[in-house]
Amino acid sequence: MAAPSDSLDKAMLGVQGLDDVLGGGLRRERLYLMEGNPGTGKTTIALQFLLAGAELGERGLYISLSETHEELRETARSHGWTISDRITVYEVIPPESVLDAEQQQSLLYSSDLELGETTRVIFTQVEAIKPARIVLDSLSEIRLLAAGSLRYRRQILALKHYFARHDSTVLLLDDLTAEAQDKAVHSIAHAVIRLEELAPDYGAERRRLRVVKYRGQRFRGGYHDFTITTGGVQVFPRLVSLEHKTAFVRSQIKSGVTELDALLGGGVETGSSTLILGPAGTGKSLLAIQYVLAATARGEKAAMFVFDEELGVMLERTRAMGFDLAGLRDAGALTINQVDAAELSPGEFANLVRRQVDEAQAKTVVIDSLNGYQAAMPQENALILHVHELLQYLNRQGVTTFLTVAQHGLVGDMKSPVDVTYLADTVVLLRYFEALGQVRRAISAVKKRTGAHENTIREYRITASGLRVGEPLRSFQGILRGVPTPIRGDDTSLLDSDPA
Repeated sequence: MAAPSDSLDKAMLGVQGLDDVLGGGLRRERLYLMEGNPGTGKTTIALQFLLAGAELGERGLYISLSETHEELRETARSHGWTISDRITVYEVIPPESVLDAEQQQSLLYSSDLELGETTRVIFTQVEAIKPARIVLDSLSEIRLLAAGSLRYRRQILALKHYFARHDSTVLLLDDLTAEAQDKAVHSIAHAVIRLEELAPDYGAERRRLRVVKYRGQRFRGGYHDFTITTGGVQVFPRLVSLEHKTAFVRSQIKSGVTELDALLGGGVETGSSTLILGPAGTGKSLLAIQYVLAATARGEKAAMFVFDEELGVMLERTRAMGFDLAGLRDAGALTINQVDAAELSPGEFANLVRRQVDEAQAKTVVIDSLNGYQAAMPQENALILHVHELLQYLNRQGVTTFLTVAQHGLVGDMKSPVDVTYLADTVVLLRYFEALGQVRRAISAVKKRTGAHENTIREYRITASGLRVGEPLRSFQGILRGVPTPIRGDDTSLLDSDPA
């Protein structure tokens, strides 16, 4: 694939993210194909393409063989757009004889006449308007009129050469309604963009696109999620962490809890990721929040992405401990995002995280939890790759990331729905155990890439004032199995039962 040339004059599509995927837009005076099933957003992108040209003073022509003039204007109005006088919408109406019940026999030989007439009126409009940008919607009608693959290919070639002589950038739309997919236009078009819509078993539909080909231009390959909202289409380019490396000074950050910092060898490092594992109720979210509070106390900004817990419940619960997360949010030091896993695609979530880092300058990011992140892609086979790219991106931005994973079970052997322990730089394990007739909690650091850590197990309690971490438990064994066995005397390192 040839490297892109900055000197090439590109026609921007005006679709956020798509021009980035295409390496800057569409090279002018070429013919392009955008294909996808009905409802995937072809018309919306085509209108944005013409509107972007109109803002630059370029004339645009929308040739519609499938939708009426009023339907197109209604689509534009639904997005808050006004089709300016620099854009001409021309509706190709079939001959009246085709609609006349007494003249139906003309269908036996009318395809040649209709195709020729359709081509003639298209050329007439181009000659009269002299547009810089043209949209032809859609190829399905031309394919039907051609009544054959060879004739269809020849017709598209004729259109391509004609438009090239008139210095027009052309976007052809194809709704893929043919019984057999004809790839003839793929070889003729300068680039091919394919739009897809997926329907998960539960939740909103997911849309994605892929650039199938682009001659002489480097582009971002693979699938990219996109959404259609009021205001148009927004594309979320696939995250490539290698493209976002920045220079920063690594330092060790504290949690504000002395014993916890000691357990982790003095703290965690900036530009690293920490995975917090444990069953439900062990305090995974609270442990991550402890680092959020420490970050805001240092004058840094933080961002939380909450999948599982209702935001109001979390704010009320932490307020009772003396943690004013709502106040930090209102002051602009903390951004809290309630994420609906059923409505958000993985690409959109990655874009949401990037915005908090790039625009809001967040230096501490909490994703609570990866169970919810996994639920956002129930039919995805690439969760590990998504998480890997996201963590690598955050690390290269100097962001300290905390992820939580809820394990199945309460005591004994624990199982995680997804194993990402090898991706994280630090892994903290939380467990329940029984001692002296009480259910207690234990914390241990099982991995730390960026330095040494304690190999001990400490008890911790969730009190009315937050986390309280005790001394290493040295008189028990089998704590991680949930039912420890004393190995010598009474263990004075156990925390007392005072909730304060």
